[in-house]
Amino acid sequence: MLMKKSTLKILIKLTVWIIFIVIYSQSSETPSKPTPIESSPPQIEKPIDETTLYKVIRVIDGDTIEIEGGQKIRYIGIDTSEITTPIECYGIEASNRNKELVDGKFVKLLKDVSETDRYGRLLRYVYIDDTFVNELLVREGFANASSYPPDIKYQEQLTEAEKTARANNLGLWGKCIE
Repeated sequence: MLMKKSTLKILIKLTVWIIFIVIYSQSSETPSKPTPIESSPPQIEKPIDETTLYKVIRVIDGDTIEIEGGQKIRYIGIDTSEITTPIECYGIEASNRNKELVDGKFVKLLKDVSETDRYGRLLRYVYIDDTFVNELLVREGFANASSYPPDIKYQEQLTEAEKTARANNLGLWGKCIE
């Protein structure tokens, strides 16, 4: 059974209008209000480039720094004792060692998989020249290796550094861990 041309034209026009109405109604919907988690991480003003050196303007603790521009960097693959109340064993020493290594210096920042943590801090491996700061802190006993998948590119290296520090009772392994 064949349709008349005029009926076919009307059906095509109707279909086009329905599609237009559906698309228009979807685009004019008011966006939902962001949840606090969606709105909490700070906007990164300019992307971190792995070939650029960034000046450390503040050491927050043993595994977190702030660079020029206000971006906070959380070291990947390690964890240090806290320096907030209550102060944990070897937290101040870890923070002081991190200051010795990076405060006021220019660092290179390398990304693994994740961009930021749940607090909006950039997740990076930190280097001064050829020194891998994350690994050095673990090897000297100021931090322990701590993996947070999917960011595990150097986890084996960090775990080996921790084994060496433990075996030699370095840092927190000689003072805090029995």
